[in-house]
Amino acid sequence: MTVRKAVWFLVVSIVIVVGSFSATLFATDHRPVLGLDLQGGISVVLAPIGNPKPDAIDKAVDIIRSRVDSLGVAEPEISRQGSLIIVDLPGVRDREKAQRLVGKTAELRFRTVLQNVPPLGYTPSTTTTPAGASGASGATGTSGAVTTTTAALNEIPSTTPEEDKAGAIVILPGRKTGKGNPVRYELGPTLLTGEAVSTANAAFENGSWGVTVKFTSQGGVDFVTKVADPNIGKQVAIALDGVVQSAPVINEGITAGNPVRISGSFTQAEAKELALVLRFGALPVQLKQETVDSVSPTLGKDQLHAGLVAGMIGLLLVGLYMLLFYRVLGLVVWLGLGMTGMAVWTLVSWLGFTIGLTLTLAGVTGLIVSVGVTVDSYVVYFERLKDEVRSGKTVRSSVDRGFNKSFRTIVAADLVSLIGAVVLYLLAIGSVRGFAFFLGLSTVLDLILSYFVMHPLVSLMARRKKLVTMKGVGIGAGLDSRDLVA
Repeated sequence: MTVRKAVWFLVVSIVIVVGSFSATLFATDHRPVLGLDLQGGISVVLAPIGNPKPDAIDKAVDIIRSRVDSLGVAEPEISRQGSLIIVDLPGVRDREKAQRLVGKTAELRFRTVLQNVPPLGYTPSTTTTPAGASGASGATGTSGAVTTTTAALNEIPSTTPEEDKAGAIVILPGRKTGKGNPVRYELGPTLLTGEAVSTANAAFENGSWGVTVKFTSQGGVDFVTKVADPNIGKQVAIALDGVVQSAPVINEGITAGNPVRISGSFTQAEAKELALVLRFGALPVQLKQETVDSVSPTLGKDQLHAGLVAGMIGLLLVGLYMLLFYRVLGLVVWLGLGMTGMAVWTLVSWLGFTIGLTLTLAGVTGLIVSVGVTVDSYVVYFERLKDEVRSGKTVRSSVDRGFNKSFRTIVAADLVSLIGAVVLYLLAIGSVRGFAFFLGLSTVLDLILSYFVMHPLVSLMARRKKLVTMKGVGIGAGLDSRDLVA
């Protein structure tokens, strides 16, 4: 390799790697996105009930992803592994909220309220309860009082999920408000389902939080003809998965094509949660939670610290060994590993920003293992260079001849590692894929930097006689002086 070519390769490589690293670190302030096991969070494994079609599971994954994205979770990971759905939510602390939004099937039904039912065990013979805590439509909600005779109603249990059929008369509880047992409702058959809903958003109007619901074109017509017009002045329950979320009184003035507002005693969090579930509709399959695992932020930081310490110790030991064994050539290894580290940081940060790639503990392990792959390339080249010198070649000519022969071995070895990483990534599940991805990424970088950094740098060093013949530390250290020709 000519001096000009070697300098050109080396300078361009350093400028690209160091420049992109500096830009990522200081200009854009991007950082690798840490996975759940390194920053803490919640992991939920969902399993379908029965034997749904694969298309139905794929649709469920898309809906769950939309729900999670709307939560504002930084870089969530939702994946399908066979029939299981894995939802990783890094940084999430509210375990109950995550479980509700991720797994809720959101079967939304509009039903007429036949009468209010007292909570189980309620003792008075009669009671007066509000007829409606909220209103629907743009008109002002009305409220009244409905007196119901408890008779034996307080002893009738609420309808079970198995009995909650669309065409049945059911008894469902209202939302829990923290003020004693919730009111229960006796409801008529379903008038309309959530399929009629186009979108829903939480909004603060007239001093209270509510949810503004927009219907599809046909859904708006059905809502007016089946729900609103026949029930003016009456309560209509909005039941979600066997719980009455709201039971507004239908007011006059509801017309097809106009949004409907659900108002009542919602807090901001409750209104937003209801809007999220309504907006992203029902899951096409019923899901049950197989496992729910939480990783505390402290444990995540401890694991990240342990991984970084292990990596630094490994790098230090490898670097010291290479310096002791190859002397001045060990500096080439240090420079190469440093540039590889900067390139990995840049790529991981950029991929995290653009496609949401997360760095997990398994990924850190893959990067640590890749140090061995990278160092192997240097060892193969240096040993081949020594063999060429021992055969009577000059150090300068041995640099190019040794690289041409050793690079084929380096390519073959790296291809084996790369193929293994690709196969592992395609066939594995969970964190193993992270290990495979980062191992493969580092292997590709090793091939590139071996050609554009290692070879040019050694070629330039071989042209400095002092670096070749320096006693004990030169390129020829360990070789018989009779074999050494600069």
